[in-house]
Amino acid sequence: MKHDCRLIIFAKAPVPGFAKTRLAPLLGMDGAARLAAKMLAHTLDTAQVAAIGPVELCCAPDTTHAQFGRAARRAGVVVTAQGLGELGERMQRALARGLARHRAVVLIGTDAPWLDADTLRSAAHALRSHDAAIAPASDGGYVLVGLSRPAPALFANVAWSTSAVMAQTRACIAGLGMTLHELPTFHDIDEPGDLAHLPQGWLV
Repeated sequence: MKHDCRLIIFAKAPVPGFAKTRLAPLLGMDGAARLAAKMLAHTLDTAQVAAIGPVELCCAPDTTHAQFGRAARRAGVVVTAQGLGELGERMQRALARGLARHRAVVLIGTDAPWLDADTLRSAAHALRSHDAAIAPASDGGYVLVGLSRPAPALFANVAWSTSAVMAQTRACIAGLGMTLHELPTFHDIDEPGDLAHLPQGWLV
């Protein structure tokens, strides 16, 4: 019998020059990496508060960063590697692995600090009666995708990191005849202009 729901967090190692590089013109490489580390820790805290099921931290480029090691010592957190391939391939692989053992899987990144535990619970609940649950991002992408059945087509031929992602995903879901529960829209933090949407005090 499959377990209920798995929560997968996709995370980049918070290393200068690797994480949040588009913020470097304003924050510097070190400052961008420090913010990435804070967002990772915050996301892990939110995941554990939500308590929707086992938490998997799926890491890039590998699992060796010290912050990943600390996450592995948290109760209920499993650390895995994203592996090779473009973003869609890596997401599809992680979701398929989760769905092999769980009734539903929710996948998030670490870039949306306002994505809260209640929203994660809403996604898990929606997947009891829907094929997919998605929280759009204000830039046209999405910050959360959940599935209750495999859908590899959702991650193929997508213009990742563009404003077309959510529209393409909605169209694909409709074309596949899947049921979709759409959650509230959130800001993610990718570009210098997005820093206006950080919680107060995060850059102090």
